[in-house]
Amino acid sequence: MVWARKYVLKKHYTGAPKLSDYELVQYELPALKDGEILVKAEWIGVDPYLRVYDSVFKVPYDQFGLQVAIVQESKDPDYPVATRVVSHKGWCDYSIIDTKAPVKEVPWDIFYKLPDLKGLSPSLGVGAIGMPGATAYFALIEVCQLKAGDTVVITGAAGAVGTVAGQIAKIKGCKVIGFAGSDIKVKWLENELGFDKVFNYKKVNIHTALKEAAPNGVDNYLDCVGGEISSIIISQMNTFGKVVTIGSISSYNADPSQLPKVTILQQYIVPKRLTIKGFVIWDEYKRWSEAFTNLINWIKEGKIKTPEHITEGFTNIFEAFSGMLDGENLGKAVVKV
Repeated sequence: MVWARKYVLKKHYTGAPKLSDYELVQYELPALKDGEILVKAEWIGVDPYLRVYDSVFKVPYDQFGLQVAIVQESKDPDYPVATRVVSHKGWCDYSIIDTKAPVKEVPWDIFYKLPDLKGLSPSLGVGAIGMPGATAYFALIEVCQLKAGDTVVITGAAGAVGTVAGQIAKIKGCKVIGFAGSDIKVKWLENELGFDKVFNYKKVNIHTALKEAAPNGVDNYLDCVGGEISSIIISQMNTFGKVVTIGSISSYNADPSQLPKVTILQQYIVPKRLTIKGFVIWDEYKRWSEAFTNLINWIKEGKIKTPEHITEGFTNIFEAFSGMLDGENLGKAVVKV
């Protein structure tokens, strides 16, 4: 008999998520059937998309999310005990996975063996060698098609995607400019991760600061936050520049009926023939291994650092989630169960 715990969202968020929106439920798991495995969560990722998808399902529902787990019991010889797997089982400590079930709907059905990380921490399976790393990789390599000498701007630069993206751009010979929300993050991104210039968007005139840092304009923009900062950056794009939008975290907690207003963009998009693409990494799910191979090699070669903001303890998952949305993390926010 195995007892498991899970977080159930019982109430849709109003504004910022609250712990009272959740209920921590304990329940008994059934015996395994052929083709099933019992796994214990080891690392659970907390990411901005959890906030975005809040309204997709009717409450109550089990809080989804990516996790790295270890097989405890198996009725599938392809997944022996001690095998590490990645799934979308979310905020639960134990779960049962049907290894033969097809991935019908991404991301809800995601399940795969953790790649051979060549001695790196398994926590990277929900970070730099997981969904965030794949996002950074395909957004820049595939969509932007970076060229040496390009100027790349990244908002949310200290987050899980931004940190990896900036380092990929440096590998490709680009000038990298970041925006983050604190002086500590600014210094850290410049001194530790090698960004060419980073600004605290709360303290600078964004238009002037970007003009000084990129006097010849911006070629590629990885937009993680939306809002007026994005309109300003897009206004300074070069002709045929590329914008990849992966999120709008600046407005996730806003009242949907009172979303912030920003400067109109058509006056820049049209004459400069800009390409603006909304990018969802789930569309590239079948190709993630391609990104992982390159990312693992770059990390092992010392070309990419993998900062993590680690919260200890299953009962502190919400604290980690809330802190990530408030921008407390340097790098990937992850929970060690």
